[in-house]
This record gives sequence, structure tokens and C-alpha cells, in this order.
Amino acid sequence: MPKTSRRFKEIQAKVDSENRYTTREALELVAGLASAKFDESVDVSVRLGVNPRHADQMVRGACTLPHGTGKSVRVLVFAEGDAARAATDAGADFVGADEFVQKIQKEGWLEFDKVVATRGMMGKVGRLGRVLGPRGLMPNPKVGTVVSDDQVAATVSELKQGKISFRVEKAGIVHVSIGKASMGALKLEENFLALLAQLIRMKPSTAKGAYVKGIAISSTMGPGIRVDTVDAQRHAEGR
Repeated sequence: MPKTSRRFKEIQAKVDSENRYTTREALELVAGLASAKFDESVDVSVRLGVNPRHADQMVRGACTLPHGTGKSVRVLVFAEGDAARAATDAGADFVGADEFVQKIQKEGWLEFDKVVATRGMMGKVGRLGRVLGPRGLMPNPKVGTVVSDDQVAATVSELKQGKISFRVEKAGIVHVSIGKASMGALKLEENFLALLAQLIRMKPSTAKGAYVKGIAISSTMGPGIRVDTVDAQRHAEGR
């Protein structure tokens, strides 16, 4: 059984596990307790009242965080011609076609964080499904990463600025990072509320009962902090 460090015990003692904190309180606590030697990520887990085994209750999409993720994002774009030039001008890190398909297939190259493809390239990119799919990197129109040629530049810009994608897991939980502890509680709160507002907008019509059942926020090396779902939804819907 892993041994709990003294640092973690000291932090955990400052969190009331029975309390449901307001959004602001939770994020102030997370940012204030982050004490690792690196800039910790702030992660959110939202438990939804859906059954992902039913296709009509699958919650999957994307959200642009107002203050980004605090991390640099390496974007690979599969495009040719004018679309490729637009991707390069927009700041894409890697732009090409067959050469990157081969590089991924033969060399196992995966030095990128997001993948965008024009619709005309999906015939080639589809061959990479077994490699990119399990890693959550496969371009998909549902999260806005399969686009028309004239949408490439805008898509690359959004990803570089902090657009994230999410997908509900088997247990009905959406788990994503909303930034870095160093960003401070106010920016983290705006990022969190943008995410929650998007999840609420995507509520399946077939979902019954409470939709947002639980929310927990934590830093990379910190304990989970439970959030008052009523308070969080009120602020998200009031955006």
C-alpha cells in the first residue's frame, strides 16, 4: 500500500471532506494548497446522470477555456495546399500529409498533443485509428477537429489558445484539466464555469433525474475537494 507523505497529510487536514464548497472557495483552496515543486495542473471531475452505454446519452464535445490550459499545445494538422499554408500561418507545429501518416505508422511518432484534419484527408488519417484512437488523438467532427479547408486556421488558433475536448467515461464521469494552479482562483473559476456551462448545454434529452450529480476539483498532488453542485450550476447558467 502506498505511503502517504507528510506534505499530503498536512494538505488533506485543511480540507473538510464532508463539506461541499462553493466554486470560488474550492478553487481558492486548490490554488492555495498546491505546494509541489512544479506548477500543478488543476483537474475537474464531473459525475453526470447519464448512461454512456446508450448512444443517445453519450456526452462528448469541446470547450474553449477563456484563459487557456496554462500549457503549450503542440498541434499536428493533416492538410494540403491552401489549407496547409493557413494552418502554418495560424501557428500549427506540424503540417503535412502522407509524410506524417508514415512517420506515425512506421516510427511510432507521437510528439503532438492535438490533431486536426481536413475532411479531404480523413481517408488517409483513418488508417491511424488504432494508434490515435486509444490516446484520444483521432480527429473527430464531434469535437471540431475534422474541418473544412476554410476552418483550419480558426481551429488551430482555438487549440493553441486552450480549446479542450472531453468525453464521458463508462462510469458517467467527465475528467479534464482546466488550467494550472499558478493561474489563480479567479481565472480557474472562469475556466471551470465555461466547461460546466458547455456540459449543461449538452445535456441529452433522454437523461432523467439530476444531471450534474457530483463535482470534485483537485491539483495534481492534492486531495479532491467536493463542490456544491447547486452553486456551481447557478453560476454556470448565469454566464
